Amino acid sequence: MLGNPDPGVFLREFREALRALGYIEDQSITLELRNAAGSLDNLKKLAQELVALKTEVIVGFQTPAVVAAKDATSAIPIVMCPAADPIRTGLVASFSRPGGNVTGVTTATAEVATKNLELIREILPAVRTIGVLGNANDPFHKPFVSDVATAGQKLGFDIKVALPRGDNELEPAFSELAAAGVQAALVQPSFSRERSSSLAIQHRLPLFAPNTEFAKAGAFVVYSADTEAVYRQSATFVDKILKGRQPAELPVELATKFLFMVNLKTANTLGISVPQAIILRADEVIE
Repeated sequence: MLGNPDPGVFLREFREALRALGYIEDQSITLELRNAAGSLDNLKKLAQELVALKTEVIVGFQTPAVVAAKDATSAIPIVMCPAADPIRTGLVASFSRPGGNVTGVTTATAEVATKNLELIREILPAVRTIGVLGNANDPFHKPFVSDVATAGQKLGFDIKVALPRGDNELEPAFSELAAAGVQAALVQPSFSRERSSSLAIQHRLPLFAPNTEFAKAGAFVVYSADTEAVYRQSATFVDKILKGRQPAELPVELATKFLFMVNLKTANTLGISVPQAIILRADEVIE
């Protein structure tokens, strides 16, 4: 785990899924947890440490952790929990036949990010300028920003991009975007949910995000794969590998459940009136 964002929900759901599959922690399975506390350098060292321990499977929470694991070993099976766009980031050869030692779950983050742009157009029709925050510490930031910029131009938005290196640079990035006149923001989900959401509110920017945990942290609107379901889904890959399957032959799975969430508490704080039709369409409304 890189450690940003907080992996707490992932660990809870992952452990519960393993229990449901019949594994008893510290009896039939041992979890060696490593948290890099937001440091890419630490993440690389911790991945190498897990390789030295001769673990049977390495599980990576989000793309940077999976990349660090892949850089550390070509022999130990690695499970993505999840990773975004694993083909463009070089993690797998294809979804149907990953081909190496990496498989697991992907969430189509770039695709659902463009759906968030459509929701900006629908819910906030007066918005013309959107700030996009890509995490320069995450290899996925390049396809994320590229896809969002392309989709934004097609929708008639003026896209302003900021590329902070992790959470420590979020505050100046939000200040930069606000000074550039952005009217709403879209954030890559490998940033801290709480920090991103609070800074967006501080700068009076409605925040959209392709990750369900952001809505509970204070983001205005989320359209995303159901992240808790994804974490549970990833545990099934660990189970299959421990029972003898090879990652090269285990097809990558796409998240199957997607959620549309609206945070009315944040809307009220920002003085945004959300149409009733939007509220009725939402899978979850946070009040």
